[in-house]
Amino acid sequence: MPFSILAQYCKGFSLAKFIFDPTQLPVTSLAGEAPVAPARLIPAALRARFAQTLPWEEEASDEGRGMTGATLRRASVLVPLVARPEGVTVLLTLRTDHLSSHAGQISFPGGRAEELDSSPIETALRETEEEVGLHRRHIEIIGVLPDYTTVSAYRVTPVVALVQPPFELQPDPGEVAEAFEVPLSFLMDGLNHQRRVFELPQGAGRRAFYTMPYEQYFIWGATAAMLRNLFHFLRA
Repeated sequence: MPFSILAQYCKGFSLAKFIFDPTQLPVTSLAGEAPVAPARLIPAALRARFAQTLPWEEEASDEGRGMTGATLRRASVLVPLVARPEGVTVLLTLRTDHLSSHAGQISFPGGRAEELDSSPIETALRETEEEVGLHRRHIEIIGVLPDYTTVSAYRVTPVVALVQPPFELQPDPGEVAEAFEVPLSFLMDGLNHQRRVFELPQGAGRRAFYTMPYEQYFIWGATAAMLRNLFHFLRA
């Protein structure tokens, strides 16, 4: 189960860490927008969209509420769009259960920036190769999405790339329990975007988040939020 431990600052005081299981929270609503047209989800169209400058609006998230720039650490993730003959898929990872943060959750490959990284793109490429063994020769960077602030105090740059098969993955067993792919068409359909809400302790309010369950995989939190921004970007 993708249990989450949340520590949040709110209303001027620190909330104690508490554990919750997002899969047990009820679905309050569906986002419900029409799916992105299939013609926009092929590699040539994805390249063309990132080459354009069109007005669009990223979606505000509750996760980074109250975080300030001075306290945030830099990180990057790769949003790997795999160019399969039957349709583009998104490569995701299931994190191992013993990690100190986001254990057992579904993520994009990526991680914190290091001093030797020349850019957020370099961070995403390095971390992807370290985590899942995907070499950069298979990766074509096509753009970036707006930075996303996480509750764990990271400012994350989502780096979007097309990935050309064939390739073999070698997940790091210390970090990745499984690497898998989800059809981009499923993730780019607003009817598959669920909203759920949990109550913060000490009467500190509510936090809303998105989930995108697919088969046995429960995609939620920052990963789902970044996919929502990709959805808005492609619909522009």
